[in-house]
Amino acid sequence: MTALQAGSVVLRAEGISKVYGSTLALHGVDFTLYRGKVNALAGENGAGKSTLMGILAGAIQPTAGRIVIDGEAVELDSPRTAGDRGIRLIHQELLLFPNLSVSENIFAGCELRSAAGVRLREQERRSAVLLEQLGQRINPRTVVGDLPVGLQQVVAICKALAQEVRVLIMDEPTSALSAREVESLFSVVRGLVASNVAVVYISHRLEEIIEIGDFVTVLRDGRLVAEAAVPDIDAHWIIERMIGHDPETLFPHESRPVGAALLEVSDVSLLRPGGNHRLDRVRFSVAAGEIVGLYGLMGAGRTELLETLVGLQPRASGQVVVDGAHVEHKSVGERISRGLFLVPEDRQRGGLVQSLSVKQNISLASLDSLQTFGSLLGRREVSNANRVATAVGVKVADIDFPVTSLSGGNQQKVVVAKALLTDPKVLLMDDPMRGIDVGAKTELYRIMQRLAKQGMAILFTSSDLTEVLGMADRIMVIASGRITGEFSRAEADAQAIVAAANPRAIPQAA
Repeated sequence: MTALQAGSVVLRAEGISKVYGSTLALHGVDFTLYRGKVNALAGENGAGKSTLMGILAGAIQPTAGRIVIDGEAVELDSPRTAGDRGIRLIHQELLLFPNLSVSENIFAGCELRSAAGVRLREQERRSAVLLEQLGQRINPRTVVGDLPVGLQQVVAICKALAQEVRVLIMDEPTSALSAREVESLFSVVRGLVASNVAVVYISHRLEEIIEIGDFVTVLRDGRLVAEAAVPDIDAHWIIERMIGHDPETLFPHESRPVGAALLEVSDVSLLRPGGNHRLDRVRFSVAAGEIVGLYGLMGAGRTELLETLVGLQPRASGQVVVDGAHVEHKSVGERISRGLFLVPEDRQRGGLVQSLSVKQNISLASLDSLQTFGSLLGRREVSNANRVATAVGVKVADIDFPVTSLSGGNQQKVVVAKALLTDPKVLLMDDPMRGIDVGAKTELYRIMQRLAKQGMAILFTSSDLTEVLGMADRIMVIASGRITGEFSRAEADAQAIVAAANPRAIPQAA
């Protein structure tokens, strides 16, 4: 018996297919879940992961195939039916009520009632027990909106556990978590599998799959391409099957001529409300045609630095020079007009307006140039939006489609297209690869290379050392708000970069 066959099967999807019109989202997929194991699911955006999970959760009906639970073929015709079978799905976007308490969220939709009404005290007591089981000492009366994202994730898990759970599906559970919160979540997951829960773990962060997973299934273009026991494989194995070729080609580097400095930053500082530095006398430059990676851990000051450069931190001090000219005004609009543009870390909240179309999102930052006497020039908007969307390879049949209809990688391209319409000299990109699959990462990196080749200066941040080493011409390290190291591509050493990113290794300023 192989490692893959070992263990007790709690659920098996057999020959699952799903057709939407002329689109084949899934084609004859088999997927096995083992009791008391972390069953990881990997694949690029569009590979069929969400469709398959929707079928297991009863939200989507398959065109063909069957679901077998404990050897019995079952029909999961609704989320309630799946829930009755103990199958719970925790969405990437947490479906919580931020204005309600922890206990009210945990029991929302399954309130404990008596003749007198909802038994609030009993809900709080049971919530405390669930939280304690997960190793969390959260007051059940705390308003969920006041909790950090990592603890909100714990609340979502407790909500699933408040009812019988045999299969817990976790879709990108760490996409917005810090390193400390990820480790806390992993402790929770280990506790769940020790209680014989089958966990389905979906993540683009392959190092997490290697750390927490027991088995991995890989989908590509709606088909099952591989499955294995995690101890028998590595991240390279997963990527190669996800994209269909050697991952060494993920970040193909090209040498480019580097021109004069387009961005010069001197003595930029930003104080926290309590008086400590978020940024402490930061000084650097980025040249035309150069891609510079800013590596740092969570809380190091990466996002604050980019927000300061684009005018989102008006309390900051210091000098910013773009193409030889001092940027005096701190407003975002002024900084954009001078040639700075920020692709934010959270594209959903900071980069896109979810209710608007692809075209409207692309045009948002350039409306002044698209109107005359207060009237929007519709033809010019369509022409310009189509031009930049094509330039960055946005895959959409019609730019009037809702931006929410696109995959994460294509949504990120829309934000880049919006930036290009402002004709930037310096493109700031805050963790641009976050939440997109490896294929989209390659496409986005090629776009960055092309823009740099055209003379743009690019500064991007990341906490993924592999990305920084693969993409950057030069690497700067930030820790505790200070630049603590700088490396050319040729001299970049992973161990030295990690050491420079460790705040405990930073000498105190005089």
